[in-house]
Amino acid sequence: MKILTFVDSHGNISSLKKIVERAKKDDIDIVICAGDISIFGDKLDKLVEIVSKIQKPFLIIHGNHEDEAEISRACKPFKNCINIHKAGFSGPNFSVLGYGGGGFSKIDKKFEKTTKMFNKVIKEKGGKTILVTHAPPYNTEVDKIGKEHVGNRSIREFIISAKPDLAVCGHLHETAGKKDKIGKTLVINPGYKGKVITL
Repeated sequence: MKILTFVDSHGNISSLKKIVERAKKDDIDIVICAGDISIFGDKLDKLVEIVSKIQKPFLIIHGNHEDEAEISRACKPFKNCINIHKAGFSGPNFSVLGYGGGGFSKIDKKFEKTTKMFNKVIKEKGGKTILVTHAPPYNTEVDKIGKEHVGNRSIREFIISAKPDLAVCGHLHETAGKKDKIGKTLVINPGYKGKVITL
């Protein structure tokens, strides 16, 4: 399975159209956005409409520039566009778990409550698991600004316990394109240009 994932495009239509062209190629199975597709929700409906043209599953969470309701509204007209915040999306051999918003806290109690549902999905569905959060997990290359780690400890703890195959995040533009591992979990900030990942 090949995933095209991106984050923090912030209304850049030119880069979004490049994502769509890459997504249309036969090798891509799903497209995932880890939030901040817009600048504070501006032209959000149009941005989601652009990505809807891939005619493949487009899974998205809100970042800190959108909220859950805005993303749900923008996705509603398009069957292939799915808000996965606090939800799962499952295919034949994989599950995608999403949690949007944030990016500024070290501990997230609401995320910790959501992980109970995530663990249930992992147990029931099996196969490959992909975690999508806007905030990066703590203590990796994707949350390191200078010498300081500014990511989220709650997300890191879930990755350690649940062992997803892939964790996609963003929020920190300075770490776009960087990747790391927590145990066997690949952690990546794909940036606005996007990354193709094979699972």
